[in-house]
Amino acid sequence: MQSTPVSVLVIDYPGAMQSAIAGWKDLFALANRVTEEDAAEARFIVDCAHVDHLPANAAYTLVLLPPSVEGDYYCTPANALIDWLLQRHRQGSVLCSACAGSFILAATGLVDGRPVTTHWALANELADAYPQLRLDAQEILVNDGDIISAGGLMSWVDLGLEIVAQYAGAATMRKLGRYMIVDTAKRQQQYYSSFSPRFDHGDAAVVKAQHFLQQHYTKPLRIPDLAKHTHLSERTLLRRFTENTELSPLMYLQRVRVQKACDLLESSQQSIESITYQVGYNDVSAFRKIFKRTMGLSPAEFRLRFGGPR
Repeated sequence: MQSTPVSVLVIDYPGAMQSAIAGWKDLFALANRVTEEDAAEARFIVDCAHVDHLPANAAYTLVLLPPSVEGDYYCTPANALIDWLLQRHRQGSVLCSACAGSFILAATGLVDGRPVTTHWALANELADAYPQLRLDAQEILVNDGDIISAGGLMSWVDLGLEIVAQYAGAATMRKLGRYMIVDTAKRQQQYYSSFSPRFDHGDAAVVKAQHFLQQHYTKPLRIPDLAKHTHLSERTLLRRFTENTELSPLMYLQRVRVQKACDLLESSQQSIESITYQVGYNDVSAFRKIFKRTMGLSPAEFRLRFGGPR
């Protein structure tokens, strides 16, 4: 599916769950075995770094923050780690957390106003420390594009499978699940033509534009404003954005909105009209047409097939 290697860095911080760190290495190694058997192109390259020895200039597709099993480092992470995470994010890394790792994500400020999950026992503490978050501790996993968070202590498995599905495909994830004897039925539903953009293409200005669209998808798209945000001319922005994402900014925004709508259709009982407005459209008819063109199903058909609670 992906022609370039998927580079993963796992952060080892004081009190981090060592079995999760080792488990991620094994999970991605097994994923590579599956992709080799199926002659798939995706290959995961996994490294681990301690917070005291973070690589200065290396680029990673994903950075993973494991759960914590002792101590409270995650509550007050070192400034050097936060600065390093911010730099990686600017360069296009997707930042991911499991369980208490969400506190470290929150400390970066990157998830202010954005959906995130954590362990249910830590939910009140996280909400008190970072009230600006949109915290939903009932969700096992929240994938918000450039930020992915998982909830429980063992949610590192869910996070790993999410990453495999996103970068290697649902078929690889299903086969990996059979190897691991893990139920992947719910995850399979989430990968009906899901939108999984790459942020590691190397163009920092385009990454900045992608981050802006991911965070402000409910607002109208104004190319002059986006160009100003990225310090590029409108013409240069459009050219480089399309070259690196294979979508125009408008099409990219539509895909983000449709994916958000899919998430709501799967997980809630909200009306289609309500979802339309929540994802940034004012015209329900126009939203239905865009959704059908993108997903091959109407919103009602999608909910019927993949839907959430009734």
